[in-house]
Amino acid sequence: MIEKQNYSFVFMGVSGSGKSSVAEAVAKKLNVPFLDGDFLHPRANIEKMALGLPLNDEDRIPWLQTLNSAIYAMQRTHAISILVCSALKQTYRNMLREGNEGLYFIYLQGNFDVIAERLKNRNGHFFKAEMLKSQFDALEEPVNDHNDIGYISIDKPLEQTIEDALDFINGVLNKK
Repeated sequence: MIEKQNYSFVFMGVSGSGKSSVAEAVAKKLNVPFLDGDFLHPRANIEKMALGLPLNDEDRIPWLQTLNSAIYAMQRTHAISILVCSALKQTYRNMLREGNEGLYFIYLQGNFDVIAERLKNRNGHFFKAEMLKSQFDALEEPVNDHNDIGYISIDKPLEQTIEDALDFINGVLNKK
């Protein structure tokens, strides 16, 4: 018996690129479940970021393992699911891919100055704008060697970014 393929789409990029805003809007338009990976950070990570300290690989590994399990669970119960995770490094993306077929990344690309301005205007988030440099330093731009990455520019109005993401998702779903 052939099992039906379910899909998860992880919106990735540096903090301030619009991952949560775009992903949540896409999930609403598609009427599918949405999970912001930030909600799965252990308390120690949240407290560290609140102090303005960047996370290191040691901090991120347990979080990425939890996200991998969340993707697995969501794919077992939903045809399409939307998640948010910075997934800055190739090793992080590979950890999320492990055991999760039907996983795609949507990379929200933007330059430092645009994103820094957005972070200055954002209230109520534990990420501090000063940490943006560490995010860009850690970022390994994704290479589409797994044919599972959509590249979406954020240098346009939010509604257009959302539409571009929907176009990528529909393209994946239509080629199945």
